[in-house]
Parts: sequence; structure tokens; C-alpha cells
Amino acid sequence: QVQLVESGGGLVQPGGSLRLSCAASGFTFSDYAMSWYRQAPEKERELVASITSAGGTTNYADSVKGRFTISRDNAKNTVTLQMNSLKPEDTAVYYCNAVGTSRVRFNFFPNNYWGQGTQVTVSS
Repeated sequence: QVQLVESGGGLVQPGGSLRLSCAASGFTFSDYAMSWYRQAPEKERELVASITSAGGTTNYADSVKGRFTISRDNAKNTVTLQMNSLKPEDTAVYYCNAVGTSRVRFNFFPNNYWGQGTQVTVSS
């Protein structure tokens, strides 16, 4: 079964840092683009950062650019979000997301997997 398990969330003071990790299993991790999303209470889920399957290209939301770094280790089936200079507005549940395809003979099937999320709270 497919699993994405986030870890590393918690309470941190403004200006502090956290490192989120996502452990993937049940699919061919190296074939999937990975992303981190977040959702604050009463707000829409938003894309924070994404990385291509081989790790060569990354994208970031303007609000986190220069502060957050996404990376992946395809040998360990993990994706990481390093968050520095955290602000109260970064408070949200952070979700790991995987997008890719599976193949059966000549047919390709799109897949979109989500983790359960990990809470990040930035507060004094």
C-alpha cells in the first residue's frame, strides 16, 4: 500500500527553523515529482514547494522563497523541507504530495498521493 508519512513538525519561535521529512513507500518514488503543501485553518491548501523526480528543478511559493528549501533522496525514498526564518504566517498543517504515473502494459495511469500532514506552529 502507498504511504507518505510526514514528520518533524512542532512548535517553534518566530525566526526559528524546522526540518520536515516525508518517508514514501508503496510506489516507485524516483518516478514521482514531490511537493509540500500547507493548509492553515479556514484557508485553502496552497503549494509551498515542489521538486522534479530527479531533483533537478525546484519551485517555491513567493511567500517562502529564500527561506525554505526542498530536497529529495531517491535512494532513501524521502523528501525534505528545510524551513528557516519562520514566521507566524507559516503556521499550518504541512502535507507531502506525490504525483506521477503507474504503468500496466501500454497504459499509463496518473497517481496523486497525499500524506496525513504534520502540524507546524510558529508562535512566541
